[in-house]
Amino acid sequence: MREMAGQIERWLEAEESIALATVVSSEGSSPRPPGSRMAATASGHMVGSVSGGCVEGDVLRQAGEVLVSREPRLVRYSAVDESGWQVGLACGGTIEVFIEPLSAIHRQLLAALENQETVALATRMDGRGHLLAWQDGRLMGDQSLAGELAAILAAERLPGRTAGLRRLPEGDVFMEVIDRPATLTIVGAVHIAVSLVTLAQELGFYVRLVDARRAFATRERFPDVDELTVAWPQEALDARYLRPQDAVVVLTHDPKFDGPALEQALRSPVGYIGLLGSTTTQERRHAALRARGFGDADLARIHGPVGLNLGGRQPTEIALAILAEIVAVRNRSERAAGRR
Repeated sequence: MREMAGQIERWLEAEESIALATVVSSEGSSPRPPGSRMAATASGHMVGSVSGGCVEGDVLRQAGEVLVSREPRLVRYSAVDESGWQVGLACGGTIEVFIEPLSAIHRQLLAALENQETVALATRMDGRGHLLAWQDGRLMGDQSLAGELAAILAAERLPGRTAGLRRLPEGDVFMEVIDRPATLTIVGAVHIAVSLVTLAQELGFYVRLVDARRAFATRERFPDVDELTVAWPQEALDARYLRPQDAVVVLTHDPKFDGPALEQALRSPVGYIGLLGSTTTQERRHAALRARGFGDADLARIHGPVGLNLGGRQPTEIALAILAEIVAVRNRSERAAGRR
């Protein structure tokens, strides 16, 4: 939803009629998990994805019908014979997609996402309403779902987004927690960071750049970074940006920066810590950290030399290798927790 927000807002400004399609369940080798979304207009435009391309055309058609009837519908797509002409998933899985007109609740959800808020959304599969809940206790919509939704918002504080169908006395309800995006904190406004900012944003990260050197950390060099912080890492790295779904990459190659940044990261639950530098540099940093009281389990959390070995030496190639490793680590963590 977050990645579609800008386009949806532009459609709303143009007074387009909009339908929202949400994957509410998936089985087998389905290409998109529950919570994946696609938006479509009555004029035939679309953004987002529910299947990676297999069924979007049919969803677009059905979204047009929903906008005419104003009646939500649940559509099931399964695998098809490759020689057939019917719509389905070539991957062999099954998904259920709930298609509904964009509502006032969804517009409030867009505003919450714009404000980087964590919210929970419940959608009744009978089309009778929604409930939006904030962490501070605010509620908007169908109050009969308040207890269940508040419980998952409090309990399911897992990396990323948690979503699924719940069987309740009121009927089937799709519930999800939508957290603010994962943050990548880059320590060191060096040349590699230019490409790393761009690629990370393409992957949906909120990107912070931290460097105490004002000549390096400028908007001229990093015009698109989400947050530019001119400060020492021990001042800039705090709990707001060091959650299990977040990442820290240290690129300064200078012990005055590397040491404090690694110490702050190791004292947090951040899911990925990467350190630029040769094997010799890694050994020196590890020795300094041991002298500060960190043990083998702590040092094992540091990925260094940072990035997967893709064989590249150019700044963009190194940035790609770093993000490839971050994604691999995150996906392994999610699979281990049973979220994929």
